[in-house]
Amino acid sequence: QVQLVESGGGMVQTGGSLRLSCAASGSVFSINDMGWYRQAPGKQRALVATITRGGSTNYADSVKGRFTISRDNAKNTVYLQMNSLKPEDTAVYYCNTKGFVTPWIPLDSWGQGTQVTVSS
Repeated sequence: QVQLVESGGGMVQTGGSLRLSCAASGSVFSINDMGWYRQAPGKQRALVATITRGGSTNYADSVKGRFTISRDNAKNTVYLQMNSLKPEDTAVYYCNTKGFVTPWIPLDSWGQGTQVTVSS
């Protein structure tokens, strides 16, 4: 199976920046889409951004122009650069990886989550 280790969360003031990282380790057949989701208190987990193995990206409207997702396929690592942070970005951020453990067993793995707090 795949283990996802996230890092880079923390507390920052409005307008500040943070960079999240998520490294996938373990024996898998392939890692395809990687992404970030977030869950604020009292709300459901929601998509922030995803990136395909080929580099195509998708963003939630609320973060377009402020957040940038990228990945290093050689390191099986996905990044989320967050700029111009707002208090409403405060949430636990989760890394997600989709692919295949074997050619016939799908992979859908989540990280443990990292807290991002933006103070006003």
